Amino acid sequence: MLGMGIVTPFLPIYANTLGASSMEVGLIQSAFSMTGIGTLLFVGRLSDRFGRKSFLSGGLIILAISSIGLMFAEKSLHLILWRFVQGLGASAHLPIAQAYLGDITPEGDEGRWMGYFNAVLFAGVGTGPLVGGVLTDAFNIRTTFLVMAVLNVLALIATLLFLKEMPRKTAAREHASILAPLKSRIMRGALSYRLTIGIGTSTLMAFVPLFADLRIGMSASLIGILLAMRTPVSIVQSYTGRLADRWSRRSMVIWGGLASVAATALLPLTGGFWLLLIVYISATLGHAFAMPATNAYIVHEGRTYGMGACITMFMLAMHIGNSIGPVVLGGVADWLDLEFTFYGAAISMAIGVWLFAWLIRDPSGKPEPIAD
Repeated sequence: MLGMGIVTPFLPIYANTLGASSMEVGLIQSAFSMTGIGTLLFVGRLSDRFGRKSFLSGGLIILAISSIGLMFAEKSLHLILWRFVQGLGASAHLPIAQAYLGDITPEGDEGRWMGYFNAVLFAGVGTGPLVGGVLTDAFNIRTTFLVMAVLNVLALIATLLFLKEMPRKTAAREHASILAPLKSRIMRGALSYRLTIGIGTSTLMAFVPLFADLRIGMSASLIGILLAMRTPVSIVQSYTGRLADRWSRRSMVIWGGLASVAATALLPLTGGFWLLLIVYISATLGHAFAMPATNAYIVHEGRTYGMGACITMFMLAMHIGNSIGPVVLGGVADWLDLEFTFYGAAISMAIGVWLFAWLIRDPSGKPEPIAD
């Protein structure tokens, strides 16, 4: 995830230097997720059946190869194509890594361990922009692609040497179909939230760097510092995850989501580094409060419907949101202005919070329990 974070925030700026439109910038961001839409449903069930380690290793190999491919991209079309390949590697790795952890998570500790997972994941993604910004200013963006490839190779070596195949949580026969997890209202609520939050967060990743560059005139290093502030905020999930095992998970998702909605809507009104930083941190903090609780719901349902199947379906919802957001809202930016991408992102996240609150409840209107 450190390797992914080094490059991803600077792809929009790099694409802009190659003459890409806002729509093409959105496609570069979305291509990564579009691949997952066609693969995640099957990858999860296959890993439930055949094991996690081969998928984790194969995903890292593809990620390393695509990193080298991005080094030699000469126009926006090349970036789009290699992002498709990169998305294939990520869809074979990240959700399976989370399913692996879900397999060995004790009941009642779902929030705690998903919080640790998210803290590590976002710490890597959040630290990446700082490293990538320094490398880009000191050398060029192709150097960051090379570093990304090296980091993925190191992760592959670590996986092959140290990771053991563990017993897997698989679905009972009556829940073995690909779409079986959708029987659960908890799953439908969590998926609705994740899809719409994906629209919002992918839009921020695609267009905050452009907003900082074009509207505020920040350097690549300063943009890297801005985006890297996700790291200390995201590490908070190691704490909010433990809270999700003691507090109302439903309330944590709703209030965390609403905080992110408000911060995203305020982002276009910022006019300097410090104000943009405060608003960006606020949006990230809302996600850090909500996501471990959402993940805990998914792990709980994975014990019934198959851990790989549930977590990859959760990731699929994220990929659909990530694919829709930058393209549609990039088109909005071409039609209206860059600032309207953030208003659209805030609206999508607000819809997701409402759907989650409406679906995850019992007929009396109370929050739906998750304990067995």
